[in-house]
Amino acid sequence: MENVIIIGTGPAGYTAAIYSARADLSPLILTGSQPGGQLTTTTDVENFPGFPEGIMGPELMVKMQQQAERFGARVENGVEVTDVIKNDDGSFTVKAKQVFGAETMEWQSKTVIIASGASARYLGLPGEMDLVKSGAGLTACATCDGAFYRDVPVCVIGGGDSAAEEATFLTKFASKVYLIHRREELRASKIMAQRALDNPKIEPVWNSQVVEYLLDDNGRIRGVKLESTVDGSHSELELEGVFMAIGHTPNSGFLSDELVDKDESGYVLQVPGRTATKTPGLYSAGDISDTVYRQGITAAGQGCAAALEAEHYLAGLEG
Repeated sequence: MENVIIIGTGPAGYTAAIYSARADLSPLILTGSQPGGQLTTTTDVENFPGFPEGIMGPELMVKMQQQAERFGARVENGVEVTDVIKNDDGSFTVKAKQVFGAETMEWQSKTVIIASGASARYLGLPGEMDLVKSGAGLTACATCDGAFYRDVPVCVIGGGDSAAEEATFLTKFASKVYLIHRREELRASKIMAQRALDNPKIEPVWNSQVVEYLLDDNGRIRGVKLESTVDGSHSELELEGVFMAIGHTPNSGFLSDELVDKDESGYVLQVPGRTATKTPGLYSAGDISDTVYRQGITAAGQGCAAALEAEHYLAGLEG
């Protein structure tokens, strides 16, 4: 019987592990299919406190794992959780399978912290994830990467509030921001849409979708190929950065409705002001529940809070 099982290994999961391990709870971390989470697809991270010169995303995640392991956290690599079950005695059964393989396994735990995150949606074009991982001009976080695109043209793909907000944010850095949308008007709220469209640096590109990333000799994005959603014609747009803003998918499919409440998009709902879910002993932290901030540092803060709540819950069990 484990004291704490942590599902996921981004900033939320590793921070929860650090705090749980320092409390002598010997947490077990299940990595999932993307060890380290979304930050492993990011190159330079310059907004995480403590690294004045910045740090590579994968390196930051490795350091967090090493810190957790230093205090006694254990990491189970290559396993993806398929189910979490609340047992009659109040404990949990966590079922998993190998990411590459057919073996299944399960653990028992007194508490569980869900830090499985959310995955940014991309277009599914050939070579897309290679561009993300290599930092070659494709990203899904304007707050994280906008400063790398000073005085160059960029585009934002999307039509909702996030797209309008990110396009407006990018005008602080980019020389021009193309807002590419499949329709002829934004889906964003009226105030967000108007704010974006009134900005002289933002140029909407209506009824268009990106069908190809155009690369220079160094493998970096130099533009995009567009296809009209009206007549199917093609055109090219020269730019140096593509920012995806078509939403995120929370990695919550393995959680039943009996165990947690979710919003219409699948994000796990927390007890207001806490990281607890509706099930005692079950906590969520980071992007699995965060629909607003989605930053490494806010995820880490929630990981800390979840670990403290789990520790308090365990102390209550001991009487």
